[in-house]
Amino acid sequence: MLYNCELIEQTSQPTLVIHTRTSVENLPQVLGNAYQKIAQYFGETGSQPSGAPFVTYFNMDMQSLDVEIGFPIAKALDGRGDIQPSEIPGGKLARCLYTGPYPEIGPAYESLMQYVAKEGYQTTGISYEFYLNDPTVTPPSELQTQIMFPLKTK
Repeated sequence: MLYNCELIEQTSQPTLVIHTRTSVENLPQVLGNAYQKIAQYFGETGSQPSGAPFVTYFNMDMQSLDVEIGFPIAKALDGRGDIQPSEIPGGKLARCLYTGPYPEIGPAYESLMQYVAKEGYQTTGISYEFYLNDPTVTPPSELQTQIMFPLKTK
């Protein structure tokens, strides 16, 4: 499958997240619990997300993924407990859109890595996945995930 990869410039984006570690097997449940907890916080504070839910992957150790699970927000908010303010840094990013079941996302990552190398950049080692539709109502073959890699400056 071909993926439409591109380079973009982005300003920093405030977020509200839960930072945790989990195995890939437990990831769906951990994500669901975190999104629910943050959504409850939004309801209690009268605020709302300004974009799609996302996960920041700080490593790719499938037994101990270091992740931030959260939502972009319009302006920084105070945290509470394990819900904390964070941000997606501004700068140059590479991105591509993957459509399909989450467990089959690997080739999209490979394509984006090849694109980054072809363009003469290096990634920072961090990746973001933005989940553009709801897996509870969307068939797996139609799930859309925006993958983004922050890039090191040349």
